[in-house]
Amino acid sequence: MAKKYLSKADAAKKLKVSERVIVEMINSEVFETKLVGKNVKIDEDSLNAWLDNLNEVDEKLLALKRVICHFEEYMRPENIFLDFTAENKYDAIRILSEKAKQLKLVRDARWLYEVVVAREELISTAIGHGVALLHPRHLHPSKIKTPSILFGRSSEPVDFDAPDNKPVNIFFMLLLHNDKQHLFSLSYISKLIMNSGVLDSFATATSTKEIHELLTVVTEEQNK
Repeated sequence: MAKKYLSKADAAKKLKVSERVIVEMINSEVFETKLVGKNVKIDEDSLNAWLDNLNEVDEKLLALKRVICHFEEYMRPENIFLDFTAENKYDAIRILSEKAKQLKLVRDARWLYEVVVAREELISTAIGHGVALLHPRHLHPSKIKTPSILFGRSSEPVDFDAPDNKPVNIFFMLLLHNDKQHLFSLSYISKLIMNSGVLDSFATATSTKEIHELLTVVTEEQNK
């Protein structure tokens, strides 16, 4: 029987990861591959054999990569906005709301600003350590075009009524469609920022690419 070969997209779908992860695995020679024209194809039997023989550590790593790839659906590189200038918390919310409109994630920047401010006036979404998790009080799938998360970093921190009384300069704005997406993203971000090294890197990163990798690349700490 002739061998069956998969494209990177097919392999990514089968493993429930991104094509970027598949490319990393190909480069690490995890699977047997074949060059067909200019495209690298993956031997399906080789991929299945690898899946059948995963040890506990590799199973955990694959599960982690799946979680990260799921988060990456919401956190795209273009959603990262660095070193804007905000005079206060309301100005920061306005700037991020306008960014969401520019990216065509929402139809109305003024609406987004108002619902996020309304949530903020109930209780601050700052969680300490210079981070705030901005979001509307209620989910609005009809108003949000694509489930997304914005990352913003202000050049100077602003007061945000944080529980540790520290000003904020790292902002996540969660624009999601349902509770499952919202709770998953809150959990993912909360675990990520528990790592002080990641927080320090958020402050010193000089490009959106660096920030995106901090948010979506498996680290040794995550894989413990």
